[in-house]
Amino acid sequence: MAIFHVLGWLSFVLALSAIGYTVHAILAVHCFACAPQPSLAPPEPVTLLKPLHGHEPRLAENLATFLAQDWPATIQMVAGANQACDPALTTARTLPGDVVVVGGAPSLGANAKIANLACLELCAAYDILVLSDSDMAVSPDYLHRIVAALTQPGVGAVTCLYHGRGDAGFWSRFAAAAIDWQFIPSVMMSLALGIGHPCMGSTIALRRDTLARIGGFEAFADLLADDYEIGAAVRRLGLRVEVVPAFLITHACVDGSIAAVLRHELRWSCTLRAVNGSAHLGSVLCHPLPLALLAIAFHPIPGIVTTVAALLTRAFLASRVDGLTGAPPISRWLLPARDIFSFIVFLASFTARSVDWQGQRLRTGSGGRMVSRTESR
Repeated sequence: MAIFHVLGWLSFVLALSAIGYTVHAILAVHCFACAPQPSLAPPEPVTLLKPLHGHEPRLAENLATFLAQDWPATIQMVAGANQACDPALTTARTLPGDVVVVGGAPSLGANAKIANLACLELCAAYDILVLSDSDMAVSPDYLHRIVAALTQPGVGAVTCLYHGRGDAGFWSRFAAAAIDWQFIPSVMMSLALGIGHPCMGSTIALRRDTLARIGGFEAFADLLADDYEIGAAVRRLGLRVEVVPAFLITHACVDGSIAAVLRHELRWSCTLRAVNGSAHLGSVLCHPLPLALLAIAFHPIPGIVTTVAALLTRAFLASRVDGLTGAPPISRWLLPARDIFSFIVFLASFTARSVDWQGQRLRTGSGGRMVSRTESR
């Protein structure tokens, strides 16, 4: 019985700590939204690198937003897929403007996306490279903000925060809610505390010589968290990875079932665990509501009070994020269910030993390296 007593009070203390974290996250969201913008930089030609994989809802529309920019200099897009028969290539060929389409990237390692990017870079015409995932959409001022940040002194790369938009029905919107109500506040909190060093596949902009100095894309061919590792390599050069302030782009979530959401979110969570295990463990504080519900089982009265406090603070945080993004992805009445599901994924990440990556089952090795299940036997 003593161990249950200890577990009860531990969940209660963690829940209170998580509520305190949520209050500070609300302030961090406000600080991010009010951050000043860097001065606009002289326009330069830009090459957009777009790794593709399969058909996605609204793919043509999302890709087109990167070409429909209020940008007076030349924009080149190089889009490609690992397989020459990938249906996404047909979509890319319909885009207007300077678009180069490449199919059939040779394998470099376990990370197929990196192999694709290395192939795309060979066709890049300009010094500034902006790589971003295919399921992103941007506003017309995107390149103005990216290049302005990249030209600041001491900046070696630029990345962007993003919010979710469900394009494949309810479960895709359910996935988008995790981005908006869990991911965004956690990154903004880490930035406010000065302890986070994000570099995200939503956008990585850097100059060609910087990419060469970190070993090119080939240096990341077997790494699971390739975007994070690119940022870490840039920082090892003594340069900063800048997050564009007060700016969000759109992640077009396409998970069409609860199983797809679980696979996707479990891969994200396992990636975070592989990159920084202690920080991932500390992210338990992002889950005040499930912790408070656990406390009820051991100490009903304090647990109920804590649960109410957790609900109120989480709802207020969600409303502040929705103010930035423009609208909630799902009804806020579903926030408790969304929070409980996120906590289940968090717990599962400590036992998962393989992840789903573009249809492959991959195991995480030492140092965040990826190994196919057949190779690991």
